[in-house]
Amino acid sequence: MLSIFKNLFKKEEVIRPSFYNIVCPYCFEKYPPERVVFRAQHYREEDEEYALQEDEALNKYRAKFGMDAAPEMEAILNPEYAHEDDKIYVDGVLVGMTDAHGELTKKRLCPSCHNVLPINAGKVPSNIISIVGASSVGKSVYMTSLIHTLQNTTAHHFDAACMPLNGEVSRKFKEKYEDPIFEYGRMLQSTRLELQEPFIFQLVFKNEEKAPLTLVFFDVPGEGMVDQDYLSIFASHIKNSSGILFLVDPLQIKTIRDRMLIGLDEKGDLSDRYAEPREVILNLYENFIGHQDRGKTDIPTAVILTKSDLLKSLAEEDGEYLQPNSNIFQNYVHREALNLLEFENIDGEIRRLIEKIDRPFKDALDVYFNQTAYFAVSALGSNPINKEINGVVNPVRVDEPVIWLLNQLGYIDGKEY
Repeated sequence: MLSIFKNLFKKEEVIRPSFYNIVCPYCFEKYPPERVVFRAQHYREEDEEYALQEDEALNKYRAKFGMDAAPEMEAILNPEYAHEDDKIYVDGVLVGMTDAHGELTKKRLCPSCHNVLPINAGKVPSNIISIVGASSVGKSVYMTSLIHTLQNTTAHHFDAACMPLNGEVSRKFKEKYEDPIFEYGRMLQSTRLELQEPFIFQLVFKNEEKAPLTLVFFDVPGEGMVDQDYLSIFASHIKNSSGILFLVDPLQIKTIRDRMLIGLDEKGDLSDRYAEPREVILNLYENFIGHQDRGKTDIPTAVILTKSDLLKSLAEEDGEYLQPNSNIFQNYVHREALNLLEFENIDGEIRRLIEKIDRPFKDALDVYFNQTAYFAVSALGSNPINKEINGVVNPVRVDEPVIWLLNQLGYIDGKEY
């Protein structure tokens, strides 16, 4: 009789699928692992098929981002035409093949853009976090501060490591983004109006049962987020994301802009520079959300007010918007789990603030996004003067939106401390 009761309350075993669909972190095409192609590990001048050759698909991808064409490379091998005995599978995933010359290759490429895929692609879920925002919202600075914080503190607090996808990503990030801000105290140059190749990082957990979380950052000029051509390119990026970081600069919101600009080094008419955040939603709807079921997206979306240090100009005792002791201005470190009480306080406070200062934007979010949470961050901790950062860079709550997404995606627990 006891064994019967044990079986009744036995925890249901989670059945792992034989493989996961791959989402390419470069071009965001989605496909089963069987569709990957391989790069030959050698070349043969006497064999035309295995001679060094131009990779048209890779060069087409690189051209989109203003990059030079790649030099001639080894041949592309399509496993569709290989014998099953020449294919190597690990955990049901195609990971290698032997070519016509008996040489083994395990260099898997995306069949669409021919970039090299992460080693674990197809073996674990492709959980990609995307970042969007309009012009001058501070995407580049936030990305830099977020990755720096994830690498140096947050990952450790959740038994993980934040790793660049490869050495080239690591070098570019350090030279162009991290060192200027955190070593030399200088602001980044505005992103030029051209596409930038994505920066790809992964949160890799010590617990091997947890799939790595891929953070993909396009340092896209904000103008692109209200431009039809740009958004058509990034539609698949957003559609195949597991989470969205939606950045909003408080200076975009006309209701409070003039009051916040007092004392800042801002000149002239700023109405063109600071596009209304609702415009970004409308373009997202036309290019992505409107094509989803019921015209809404279920992707968890963190709505983030950037440059929260500027909000201090709105803080007054019994004020209309914020109080001086607001949690917005205090950094908080989440460890091992999302502190639900801390999160609910921030979420509620920013929801109410946005409802007061930009109700049309809040209404648009409610209409098109099923799952949102609200945050306020300061990537630097203070406002730069003449493009120079005074004192030590001291980010405030920059990692909190990602920690919330980790909770939503089942990586970490939420607890009421």
